[in-house]
Amino acid sequence: MKKITLSISILFLALVSQAQLSPAITSWLQNTTTTGTYYVSGNSTAISNGILVNCQKVEYSTNYVYITATGVPAYPTGPFLDGNPSNASNQNAIFQIPLNPQQNTGTLISTNAGNIGVFVNGVALFDYRDGVSWNTSTSALCGGPGNPPCPGGPNAVMPWNRDAVVAEKSGFDCSKGHPAMGNYHHHQNPSAFKLDKQVLSTICNLYDADGLYAIDSTQHSPLLGYAYDGYPIYGAYGYKNTNGTGGIVRIESGYKLRNITVRTHWADGTDVDDGPVVSSTYPLGYFREDYEYIAQPSRPEVLDEHNGRFCVTPEYPNGTYAYFATVDVNWNSYYPYVIGPTFYGIASNRKVSSIGETTTVYTSPVGISQTEFDNLSVSVYPNPSSDLVAIQLNGLLKQDLQVNLFDLSGKLVNTTTINKGSTIAYFDLQTVYSGTYLIKISANEYTMVKKLVVQKD
Repeated sequence: MKKITLSISILFLALVSQAQLSPAITSWLQNTTTTGTYYVSGNSTAISNGILVNCQKVEYSTNYVYITATGVPAYPTGPFLDGNPSNASNQNAIFQIPLNPQQNTGTLISTNAGNIGVFVNGVALFDYRDGVSWNTSTSALCGGPGNPPCPGGPNAVMPWNRDAVVAEKSGFDCSKGHPAMGNYHHHQNPSAFKLDKQVLSTICNLYDADGLYAIDSTQHSPLLGYAYDGYPIYGAYGYKNTNGTGGIVRIESGYKLRNITVRTHWADGTDVDDGPVVSSTYPLGYFREDYEYIAQPSRPEVLDEHNGRFCVTPEYPNGTYAYFATVDVNWNSYYPYVIGPTFYGIASNRKVSSIGETTTVYTSPVGISQTEFDNLSVSVYPNPSSDLVAIQLNGLLKQDLQVNLFDLSGKLVNTTTINKGSTIAYFDLQTVYSGTYLIKISANEYTMVKKLVVQKD
C-alpha cells in the first residue's frame, strides 16, 4: 500500500510540475520522424527534401528555453518565382529564448535584418525589411540582389527602406515565406495566400500548400511563436478587451498609410533626403517610412507602436505582453506585420552555437485532449466534388491527424495524414466512383466523421 501511495504521489507531483511549466516551454511542435517537401518551378508535385520538420528538441533552465530546430516547416516550401536560387535548408539552429522577459525601459531596440523571432515550428521570423533602400544620391534602389551596394554598407541608416511584403510578393511561396541563403522565414502572418478573403497571389493555384495555421475569426488565435525579447506572438484574432472580455475580434495595427504624394519628410516631421514620388512603380506602402503610428486608446484591440499589447490570452490567463500577426479586413498582411519597428522588451540575438548550462529536456505529451480535438474546425471542400477534395483545418494543429476515406460499406478507399504544423490534406478522386463517402478524421481514440458526395459528369 505504501509503494502504491508513493507512486501515485510522485505521478501527481510530476503532472502538477508539468502543468506549471511556461507556455514558452510547452508550445513548440516537436518532431523526430517526419521530413519536409518543396516545389520547384514547373513541377506541381512536392519533392521530399529529407530534412526533419518542426523542432527536434526542447530543453530549459531557470531562465531560458532552448529549441533545437532545422528551420524547415511541415508545409511544402517553394517555388520562389522571383529568381531566388535558394531552397529551404537545414539551419541546425539552437534558439535561446528568455523565460522571464522584461520590458525595455531604456533606449528602444530596433528590429534588425535577419531573425527577430521564431515560430513554434522552428521557422524564423524576419521584420518588414528586405535589405533594399533608396539611394538618394543616385535616385535608385540600393542593396539586396541585383542592386548596387548602399553607401555606408548594409548597416547604414537610410531614410527610405523597402517593405519586403510589398516588394517581394512575387517571390513568396503559397505559405507567404521564402529563404535567404537557405534560411526559410516569414516576414508576415504565416497563413496561406489562398485562405485570405482577398487573394493577392495566385502561387497556390499550381503549387498548393498551406501554412503554420489557418485564421479562424471565431476563436482566439493560437500562440504562434516567440520574439527575440521573449514575449509571445499570436495570430490575427484575440479578445477585444485586454482583460479577456468583449468577444473575439481582429487585432489591429495602429499604423496607417500617410496621406502623402512625395517622400520628403518622415511622419514625425523630420526633413530627410527625398525618396521617389509616390507612383505605380513606388506605391504608397513600398517603403516603411510611408506609415505613421496613430494611438487609439479608446480601442483596446488596436496595438501599440511595437505591434503588441499587455493582455489576457488562453495561455497566459494572468496576462502578458504579446505581439500579434496583423492583417486587414481582407486578411491580407498589414504593417508592421508581426513585430516592430522596435521591440517592447530587451532583445538580442537568440541563436546560439551550444548550450552552456544544465538543462531539463521537455518532451511534449503524445496526443491532444478531448477538448482540443472537439474544438477542431474542419472543412471539406468542394462538396460535392468530382476530382479533388480538400480537408482544411482552422487554427494550429498540434498533433498529427489520420484522415481516412471510406465508402458506405466500410471499405477503406484512401488514407492520408495532416501533420502538426500544417493545416490541409487532399484526396484525389479521379478513380473514385460517384456516390456518398465518409471521411474519418482521428487522433488517438478521438474521431469525427464528415460526409462527402462524389459526383462524376
